[in-house]
Amino acid sequence: MKKEKIRALLLEDNEGVRSLLTTLLESRGYEIFAFATPAVCPLLKKPECSCDDNSRCADILISDMAMPFVTGIQFIKTQKEKQCKTPYMAMMSGNWHKDDAAKAKSLGCIVFDKPFSISEIETWLDYVEKNINLDRELSNAIFETSKCL
Repeated sequence: MKKEKIRALLLEDNEGVRSLLTTLLESRGYEIFAFATPAVCPLLKKPECSCDDNSRCADILISDMAMPFVTGIQFIKTQKEKQCKTPYMAMMSGNWHKDDAAKAKSLGCIVFDKPFSISEIETWLDYVEKNINLDRELSNAIFETSKCL
């Protein structure tokens, strides 16, 4: 079975940060789907996760906390309720409110403070790459119409 690229879903409303992370992920050979807000991500509109036990829509999800229309925590909580199979999730914020970092961690996210150093993100990605199981199928149906918004 051919091993596929790691697929990353990136949710970040700041164009500069989104571009920086996209460049970093592309330099590592990842397939990236980036959105300026979770509100336009096709996953949010699906009523349930259509992935089975050996498939997923993404290997990595990196999300900003505070974004227009839907926060990162709201998006990830909704995906978890749908039984999302994405195994590695990270949330970042330059202004964590009260319990938001704890909520993100309880959802299985690693948290990063903005501004973050690229080496922090790379250390996490190194960990992911060493531990990820690429013997899986990637669902393409949800992303056929939107590569990047």
